[in-house]
Amino acid sequence: MIGRLIGIDHGIKRIGIAVSDGMGISARELTIVNRTTREADFTRLNEIARQEHAIGFVIGIPENPNAPDNVHTQADTVRVWIERFRESTDLPIATVSEYLTSEEARQIAIEKKRKPQDPIDDLAARIILQSFLDALSYGSATFPPLSDEDSE
Repeated sequence: MIGRLIGIDHGIKRIGIAVSDGMGISARELTIVNRTTREADFTRLNEIARQEHAIGFVIGIPENPNAPDNVHTQADTVRVWIERFRESTDLPIATVSEYLTSEEARQIAIEKKRKPQDPIDDLAARIILQSFLDALSYGSATFPPLSDEDSE
């Protein structure tokens, strides 16, 4: 794959953003977008993608294997958000499970000597994107994704 991808960690208050290098080998944290309105958030994400010359998005879905059936979860909320975001962009979107990325992001924040109260959404986005890039290199993911089911 040649081209940059934008990694997204969706949150209620903030959206963490990461970007890959042009060869699709490594990810780095980029920024945190404070949520305002859906329209403004989508405009900002597309603006970042243009600025970074990105060819697509990778969005983490917080799957919880212990969630009871028939209960609306955070993963369901993110899936609805992704469907609405798809309507605002021409770029392909892949999804990846982000189970426990916040814990890994907290560890990275400690290593980077961030203050405990500092947001870690950008670090979580980096982990999400890097896991997808690793899956691409191992051949267990494709970009653009074949379908939603193939990209998770």
